[in-house]
Amino acid sequence: MTETTPGWLSTDELEMARARMPILYVEAVPVRVDDSGEVTSIGLLLRIGPDGTVSRTLVSGRVLHHERVRDALLRHLEKDLGPVALPRIPTSLQPFTVAEYFPTAGITPYHDPRQHAVSLAYVVPVTGDCRPRQDALDLVWFSPQEAASPAVQSEMPGGHGVLLRQALAHIGVAI
Repeated sequence: MTETTPGWLSTDELEMARARMPILYVEAVPVRVDDSGEVTSIGLLLRIGPDGTVSRTLVSGRVLHHERVRDALLRHLEKDLGPVALPRIPTSLQPFTVAEYFPTAGITPYHDPRQHAVSLAYVVPVTGDCRPRQDALDLVWFSPQEAASPAVQSEMPGGHGVLLRQALAHIGVAI
């Protein structure tokens, strides 16, 4: 793992950077696949937001200064799913989509009131034991059809429901 500690910004520095330029993120949709490579389930994190609301979300986080995208994906997957999740980082780092989050709602389907962010989104198979860590309350595995349901989609703020639907389309799930 690349040492990224010098790349961290203080809280004030991060707020200043967020106010002046887009920040690069990675997002991962953790999936379980069968022996033929077919997606059998999709993992969604259950989190409590700063305002106290409970929502479902994807693995997500910033790419640090001097950190490779591959390393950022692995770091955030291990941070959110635990050290033995055993993610299989894609051989090709071409994302299934690029999501542009704006602080102003309505410009794109993605909204983050804190910043303008650009996120590279990946579907990542995991084979190990996933146990949520950090600020996640739980990890729930849904069938692809359940994940596409309006009930689950409505629990995903900021455009994550749209991103999940794009991931489902990318892996060939009829929505």
